[in-house]
Amino acid sequence: MTAQVHEKLIYEGKELSMAFCPPLPKQDPRLKERSANELQACDPIIFSTACWRGYIATWEIKKGLFYLVDIQGRYKLVTEAPIFADWFSGVLRIPKGDILHYAHMGFATVYEQELFVKIEKGLVVETNLVDNTHNPPSVQSWGDVF
Repeated sequence: MTAQVHEKLIYEGKELSMAFCPPLPKQDPRLKERSANELQACDPIIFSTACWRGYIATWEIKKGLFYLVDIQGRYKLVTEAPIFADWFSGVLRIPKGDILHYAHMGFATVYEQELFVKIEKGLVVETNLVDNTHNPPSVQSWGDVF
């Protein structure tokens, strides 16, 4: 699998990226698939092997809450954003610093630091900053950050 383009994240007012793709609420009436005509105006990266999901979403963490802010590509929001992401529980992986090890596969590239944010039903419940400069983790160890 090709390395994947990151999701966008606004965290503490800063624009960052996520090496993770939270699921979209595809059955939610606030989210619709774009028509073929609408897709023509999308960034070409969305149609490449670097974006197997067919979209790039923008998310935000604000005051301990996780929101879906925007989507480019296959889907669009048909309501005013942001949408509180109460459907999502999981761990976000936010890379920081330089690349220590590039992996041409999914989100397996390792960065100097990685911020892990644990979300439960849209609420931030825990964060953990991992420094990889002395001991880069394996993909399997990412689940052990909490």
